[in-house]
Amino acid sequence: MARRTAIVAVLTIAALAVVWGVFRVAPRWVGSGREASPSAPAAAAAPGAPERKIKATIYAIAEDGLSLAGIEREIPYAEPVDEQARRIIDAQLAPALPPLGSPVPGGTTLRSVFVTERGDAFVDLSTEVTTKHPGGALEEIFTVYAIVNALTENLPAVLRVQILVNGREADTLAGHLDLRRPLQKNLKWLTPPPAPDAPAPPAP
Repeated sequence: MARRTAIVAVLTIAALAVVWGVFRVAPRWVGSGREASPSAPAAAAAPGAPERKIKATIYAIAEDGLSLAGIEREIPYAEPVDEQARRIIDAQLAPALPPLGSPVPGGTTLRSVFVTERGDAFVDLSTEVTTKHPGGALEEIFTVYAIVNALTENLPAVLRVQILVNGREADTLAGHLDLRRPLQKNLKWLTPPPAPDAPAPPAP
């Protein structure tokens, strides 16, 4: 009898200990009839934090009017590649600073850009790229290859570029270049970089 009483006492003490432990470690919302509050969202980036940028080459018409000049610019970094392509083209469409000229007609805007898995970029421009184009074979070459080179030179994922106008395939911009297929980069019209300084002659 004494042994049975001792066992009951031990079990009672153990049960009380378990109940005490549950109420001690359980969250405050247990038994309150409410569900746990969701985790607080991660803190946003601190205001004024520097924006990540990349260096990219865009193109302007050189002072002589007979070639394209490469200009290095800092452009905001973006992912995926389509968004980075958009930011590069936006920079290319911005007016050039004198004495350089803009190869793309003023007022031209980017409607959309899409890059395929095989490396073709489709750049859809507003109608101003044709309606405000000055015409002329050389001017059309500058317009087309400023855009083509801006993407193929700066984005390894882009191998070819096709220019669309107002959401449709364009035969040409000014009657000289066939735009019905994606074009590869062409640096033929690029102003060559300045020659390195000649080494100093050896001392006598």
